[in-house]
Amino acid sequence: MLETLVNYVPEPFRPYVMPGLAIFIVLNVNLGACSYLILLERKLSAWMQDRHGPNRVGPWGLLQPLADMGKLLLKEDVIPGHVNKVLFVLAPGISVFTTFLAFAVVPFGPIPQSPSVGEFPYIIAPGIDLGIVFIFSIGSLAVYGIILGGWASNNKYSALGCLRASAQVVSYEIPLGMSVVGLALLHHSMSIEKILTNQAEQGLLGWNIWYQPLACIIFFIAAMAEAQRLPFDLAECEQELIGGWHTEYSAMKWGLFFLAEYTHVITISFLTSILFFGGWHFPVIAEATSNYTLSTAVKVAVLLGKVFAVIIVIQMLRWTIPRFRFDQLMTLAWKGLIPLAMVNVLMVMIVKEFGLNTLWLFPLSVAVFVAGGLMGTQSTRPFARKIVLAVEAEGDGGHHGHGH
Repeated sequence: MLETLVNYVPEPFRPYVMPGLAIFIVLNVNLGACSYLILLERKLSAWMQDRHGPNRVGPWGLLQPLADMGKLLLKEDVIPGHVNKVLFVLAPGISVFTTFLAFAVVPFGPIPQSPSVGEFPYIIAPGIDLGIVFIFSIGSLAVYGIILGGWASNNKYSALGCLRASAQVVSYEIPLGMSVVGLALLHHSMSIEKILTNQAEQGLLGWNIWYQPLACIIFFIAAMAEAQRLPFDLAECEQELIGGWHTEYSAMKWGLFFLAEYTHVITISFLTSILFFGGWHFPVIAEATSNYTLSTAVKVAVLLGKVFAVIIVIQMLRWTIPRFRFDQLMTLAWKGLIPLAMVNVLMVMIVKEFGLNTLWLFPLSVAVFVAGGLMGTQSTRPFARKIVLAVEAEGDGGHHGHGH
């Protein structure tokens, strides 16, 4: 059907029809998905906290996103007089642009091996051999929107928030990048498409989660921290920084920052599903050789189902784990995730060098993770003992003072 429609387009423009359609679908689906994922998170948090969520606007509250969008569009757009107006307005656009651009190399369905002019590509920019590097490099630029927004606000709370954000992103980019080095060594490629295809061709036991469970955990935690999601939202935690780096923002400019955050969450969920859980592959119903009617639709549904599951986990973590202190945030990155990522890369190199079965990586990863957890627990005990001794000493002093 699409090939028939493409034939009505003048021949010089035909190669751009399908990529343009892919861009249109990604932009609009992402915008709609972000709106209703916010509603889902509010409903989920209400269920977890045993209270009512949004249920007033429309049946079961389903029109709440439209009401919220109307509020953002109609609310007065205030630009304080003390801000740097050019950078203040530019910052939200940078955040949204970088997060949407990073999605350009993420496949959202089975990519045709030799696509024709009228065949839908299921990716905006196919054939990028360094797709993972592209995503990390573009995603890291999103912090510039936060830094510019905080600095241009000319507000001490905003400045402190953007400084925290820069330190956080720089710290967690290291384990985020190192977590996929093992995948590159196993698949001999940094192409997301090739990693996905290799997993699909090898079947269920070819999913990278069986060979790189430690890398999956590191990748997920570091990506959450880079997206400024709870419990890593130290740059904007309202309890201590008012609104963080977006304190001075209102109306749609504030909404753009929120849109960028949720788009980042969707990208994280796609990458987690594709890199570690086989992407669109699922035994029997979505194999690499599946060619039955609607097989492509089933593969897309399988991938979206996995992405939705990861999003649910991210949303539930927000209402489960308390926020870190900033020193704990930095300690987790530099003393926890980075050493574990280095050990993981070393294990993959040893297995590849000596030609061992790659399934050995699963028990080794579990052993390293347990050992790291035990070492981290032991390292905090002296600190805990110091606190107890200090409290006891203070109590004894207070007692003697009362006695005198």
